[in-house]
Amino acid sequence: MKIQLSPMSKGAAIGIALIAAAAGCATTPVPNEKIAVAKASVQRAEQSGAPELAPVEMAAARDKLTRAEKAAVDRDAQPATELAEQANVDAQLAEATAQEKKSHKAATEFDASMQALRQESLRSTQPSQ
Repeated sequence: MKIQLSPMSKGAAIGIALIAAAAGCATTPVPNEKIAVAKASVQRAEQSGAPELAPVEMAAARDKLTRAEKAAVDRDAQPATELAEQANVDAQLAEATAQEKKSHKAATEFDASMQALRQESLRSTQPSQ
């Protein structure tokens, strides 16, 4: 026996199939991996001196990570994913900012040392009277 669907029934069947597919996509898994990556980035930034050298960026990373973890606990996957990704980027920015400030400080100290050596060199090469 062959079942014939009317054009209206075919449309209804397609509609039900689309709704079922959309519902399957709506249950996005909790982004535990993205949260773990963000945690690792925050830890690296903390170890790089970012809390002292990039406090604003570090605070943003920590805040977003905390909010991502809360969203994950609440099984709210979309905000958890977005916040984890943002926390990761903020932590990377904090780490890069800290490294840049350390490099700038080292360069400034190096320049000061070179200037002191030049002055000492000039004093030692001048004839004494």
